[in-house]
Amino acid sequence: MSNDNEIIYSINIEDIQTVAAEELGRLLTEDELKIISNELGEYINWYDAIVAALIHHIKTESQAAS
Repeated sequence: MSNDNEIIYSINIEDIQTVAAEELGRLLTEDELKIISNELGEYINWYDAIVAALIHHIKTESQAAS
C-alpha cells in the first residue's frame, strides 16, 4: 500500500438505500440522498474507528514486551 490517497473503506448509495429501507420503510429521494451524503462524514468517528482496529489487531510495544 504505497498510495497514501488510496481509499480504505467507502459507503455507496446502495448501502444508504438499504439502511433507509430497513429504518424508514422506503428508499430516499435524490434530494434526500444529497443531504445524507453531504453530512454522513460528520457522523462517522473515523479516528476512534482506526484506534479500535489498531488496539484489536496490532500489538502495542507494551503488549509485545509482556
